Amino acid sequence: MEGQIWFLPRSLQLSSFQAYKLRVTHLYQLKQHSILVSVGEDEEGINPLVKVWNLEKRDGGNPLCTRIFPAIPGNKPTVVSCLTVHENLNFMAIGFADGSVVLTKGDITRDRHSKTQILHEGSYPVTGLAFRQSGKTTHLFVVTTENIQSYMLSVKDYPHLELDTHGCGLRCSSLSDPSQDLQFIVAGNECVYLYQPDERGPCFAFEGQKLIVHWYRGYLVIVSKDRKTSPKSEFAGNEAQNSDKQVLNIYDLCNKFIAYSSIFDDVVDVLAEWGSLYVLTRDGKIHVLQEKDTQTKLEMLFRKNLFEMAINLAKSHHLDSDGLSEIFRQYGDHLYNKGNHDGAIQQYIRTIGKLEPSYVIRKFLDAQRIHNLTAYLQTLHLQSLANADHTTLLLNCYTKLKDSSKLEEFIKTSESEVRFDVETAIKVLRQAGYYSHAVYLAEKHAHHEWYLKIQLEDIKNYQEALRYIGKLPFDQAESNMKRYGKILMHHVPNETTELLKILCTDYRPSGDNEGPGMLEGKKANSEEFIPVFANNSRELKAFLEHMTEVQADSPQGVYDTLLELRLQNWAHEQDEQIKEKLHNEALTLLKSGRFKTVFDKALVLCQMHNFKDGVLYLYEQGKLFQQIMHYHMQNEQYKKVIEVCELYGDQEACLWEQALGYFARKEEDCKEYIAAVLKHIENKNLMPPLLVVQTLAHNSTATLSVIKDYLVNKLQKQSCQIEQDEQRIQKYREETTRIRQEIEELKARCGTVCCLALL
Repeated sequence: MEGQIWFLPRSLQLSSFQAYKLRVTHLYQLKQHSILVSVGEDEEGINPLVKVWNLEKRDGGNPLCTRIFPAIPGNKPTVVSCLTVHENLNFMAIGFADGSVVLTKGDITRDRHSKTQILHEGSYPVTGLAFRQSGKTTHLFVVTTENIQSYMLSVKDYPHLELDTHGCGLRCSSLSDPSQDLQFIVAGNECVYLYQPDERGPCFAFEGQKLIVHWYRGYLVIVSKDRKTSPKSEFAGNEAQNSDKQVLNIYDLCNKFIAYSSIFDDVVDVLAEWGSLYVLTRDGKIHVLQEKDTQTKLEMLFRKNLFEMAINLAKSHHLDSDGLSEIFRQYGDHLYNKGNHDGAIQQYIRTIGKLEPSYVIRKFLDAQRIHNLTAYLQTLHLQSLANADHTTLLLNCYTKLKDSSKLEEFIKTSESEVRFDVETAIKVLRQAGYYSHAVYLAEKHAHHEWYLKIQLEDIKNYQEALRYIGKLPFDQAESNMKRYGKILMHHVPNETTELLKILCTDYRPSGDNEGPGMLEGKKANSEEFIPVFANNSRELKAFLEHMTEVQADSPQGVYDTLLELRLQNWAHEQDEQIKEKLHNEALTLLKSGRFKTVFDKALVLCQMHNFKDGVLYLYEQGKLFQQIMHYHMQNEQYKKVIEVCELYGDQEACLWEQALGYFARKEEDCKEYIAAVLKHIENKNLMPPLLVVQTLAHNSTATLSVIKDYLVNKLQKQSCQIEQDEQRIQKYREETTRIRQEIEELKARCGTVCCLALL
């Protein structure tokens, strides 16, 4: 009131300078600049002046005054009622008691760079001004005692809009921060209204005559009159009074609760600085209000079981997810202990991802709470945080509730992302008897083994299982036919055989329509599927014959098994015509040349089934001539023995000797066969006569007449041979004598020649 401006730093050491000669009426300190704008008087009368001070520069020890201009609209003398400055230093608005508003546009710190004009004229005193910046758009809120208007300053001619037909008193308006979307707050005696530049927003019913309104860190600070008798306050002195009191209320509009309330005597103003609120009272005292930390606030709300309020408070303070989860847990525990299980599970659901699920699950394992447990487990799966045990538990809940619709929804809605362990789900559904659901999951997620296991072991749908295998890729079709082939062969032999034929020749999955350029089909090893036909010889024979026809290079086991089957059928057949046909088929197979590498095995098979023609054929192919002859000897087929000797005697001469010994040991008269053998032995000179005599000596029925001709012929031949030898000897002697005489003559001639030479 003496024209001074005072500075109060955090150290509370006061300092001042003389700003006006008479008095200072208004101050506006910019938040982002060291610029102070003041309104005061240098002389008596209605002549207010606006001064702009640069607090960073000094002029004789005082802040530098960069600009001074009169604060009256035109030449009309009137009193300044309110003042505001835009943070960009390009706008300043001054309100007057006569209803006028003067707008300064441009650099407010310099005269030559700014322009002042009358923005608003009216009949009611201006009680509040506020700039609102949103992007590149600037608005000015103007409130009088009777109305509220907004001006758009970023558009030429400054269009305006009347927002309401009631106003407020001085210091009863303020602009909120971005947490309330920069709304203009106007406090009437019954309600507090919030405004956007183009419309009225929400309102709050706060009773009492409003004296001061401020916005601080998301809180609405209101000082109002209170005529009620109030309890003792920590700032109100020691005695309760019935006189007029001023109530300071701090409202949390976002969370809708009163954060603080107290009674003061004669408040001058409420100031926000250094992270606290300061209340200046007329008695010269400053009271500081320090906000409690978030955790302390929450603990206070917890003690009062105000969990919803605590949750809203935590969110508005941007508490991290761990902190929020702990509030949800405590709220859930509170509701659970009160018996409100439905409400509790909703809070526990909000802890998913932070709170260990077992904490919640243990609380709801009782059968009467299975609905709550199901809801929790469903959400756990939707957030992809469930493990195999959770899937098992959820499916068991569905099955116990017999809720097929929910069960189907659970397994069929996860089209893009599977939120549960599929194999676990299949096991649980199968165990509970929900085979169709289990089969659906197995087929959809390509769990082929489970699909076939359920189809074959539980549903007994062998045709469907066989169809499914036919759709699988080659490797999986092959492995599953090896695993389930015997079961399928037992129940659907014909269809199984047909699939095996395809699998072992030119397999392509059914429904594989790649067109004419499709890849060559794969082939399985047909020999590996022979065990599948363990008790189905008819189908096995058809399969093997098909393989030998379409695939000549089939594995050797295919031919071995087919030979064995044909020999078995031949051996057990009673009908002569059919038996003859089977005989020819078996012999044809032997002559196909497929048994050269397994000669012994084929021979054993023929011998086991007493297939004589096959045995003899194999002996012949193996050049086992002695075995052929022994075979005929065992069957006492004498003519066959001679035929063998005649056929193969040139390749193996000992056959005749063995034949002679064989006939020599026979008791019955074999003179005819012995004579034939002896004749061949004599012609070929295969045995010495003495050995022939010794061999025949074993035959007790053989007489000398049996070998008479042989011996006579043999002796005659020997006599002739002796005579021929003697003649050769005589001839050689005569030749030797002649040669010796010639030698002597040659020697004599040589001696005569030598003598003549010497002479």
